[in-house]
Amino acid sequence: MPEPLKIEEVTERVILVGVSLQENDDTEDSLAELGELAETAGALVVGSAIQNRESVHPGTYVGKGKLQELRQLAAELDATGIICDDELSPAQLRNMEDALECKVMDRTLVILDIFAARASTSEGKIQVELAQLKYRLGRLAGLGTSLSRLGGGIGTRGPGEKKLEMDRRLIKNRISQLNRELSQVKMHREVTRSQRERSQVKVAAIVGYTNAGKSTLLNHLTHASVLEEDKLFATLDPTTRNLKLDSGQELLLTDTVGFIRKLPHHLIEAFRSTLEEAKYADIIIHVVDSSNPQREKQMYIVYETLRNLGVSGKKTITLFNKQDKLVENEILKDAYADKTLKISARTGEGMPQLLEALEEFLREDKQLLEGIFPYGKGSQVSQIRKYGELLEEDYRENGIYVKAFVPTELYHNLGKGMCSSGS
Repeated sequence: MPEPLKIEEVTERVILVGVSLQENDDTEDSLAELGELAETAGALVVGSAIQNRESVHPGTYVGKGKLQELRQLAAELDATGIICDDELSPAQLRNMEDALECKVMDRTLVILDIFAARASTSEGKIQVELAQLKYRLGRLAGLGTSLSRLGGGIGTRGPGEKKLEMDRRLIKNRISQLNRELSQVKMHREVTRSQRERSQVKVAAIVGYTNAGKSTLLNHLTHASVLEEDKLFATLDPTTRNLKLDSGQELLLTDTVGFIRKLPHHLIEAFRSTLEEAKYADIIIHVVDSSNPQREKQMYIVYETLRNLGVSGKKTITLFNKQDKLVENEILKDAYADKTLKISARTGEGMPQLLEALEEFLREDKQLLEGIFPYGKGSQVSQIRKYGELLEEDYRENGIYVKAFVPTELYHNLGKGMCSSGS
């Protein structure tokens, strides 16, 4: 019998290209991050180039002289593709491929490719496919030659690969179908959210730049067994776990997708229902990689993304994570946070202080209730145990003496059930 056909994954050799529009901007850092994204997607970065321009070239992203340099560089380094640090228009994509005679990709395509590889839940897969199709819909003309090539590589993985040769009508039909499926998922998420609100259990959303250590933190606090890797977008699908504090108070922790520079608008739109977990949370836990030299810029991007999602006025704890990687003690500040802590989610440093801070935040929304409940009102005492912070409980002759912090919305109803004589 003939041996089965083996399909080998070809490692793409890529050159990174960026355009710097003004002196001392963050183009170099952005290009370094693009290199990490490319490596996460499975490519080998063999070179990079930055062109200083007053504006991005509308037709070819970079100027004609730089295009000739790139073509020569690609030949010298045996590169199979070019990755640009911004989202390219269909015309730019087509013109660059014609001029360079090799595969041309942009930052958005690389991020979409990583998301396609990492999505594991049905919701995640729907969202990624939707973002991929919207991205490709506007580029069908520009992708004409590259779609007809055989072989794998960045941009050909995930649920979108079988749709590459669809015409616009089929893609639009598929987008409509996915939007319907996503609306069902969104309805389910809203029902779950309303159930949480009725249960009086507070929610804390863990946000932060990608690879800041959000999943490691969730695992440490709740033993959630979420994938931890020193890679960008190691986890994609949101995870919610219950955290029981020493006082008996409960808190739901929700991990969210990591933020990044130039997060594609297709993804923000597709993942809006997931990202909006932060909008409906009671507390924001902002995780920062304190060992990253770009932490200030990363913090700015996180807050900018939250503002775009309409997240404001939330109690915020900023955790300067990865203290175990710092050589010297640095001054770390966040003007937007109500509280800042230095932690290491990997070693457990600072975890007791974090739990104490969460206890304090939860207590701020509660009122002190003290009195005696008749024995026939045991269900109300059960409510206090479930939703409040029980400080004292004593079974006396005339009823159950209780001293506890309870949610403000329950305070008055519970107070009506107490004996008129009080304690």
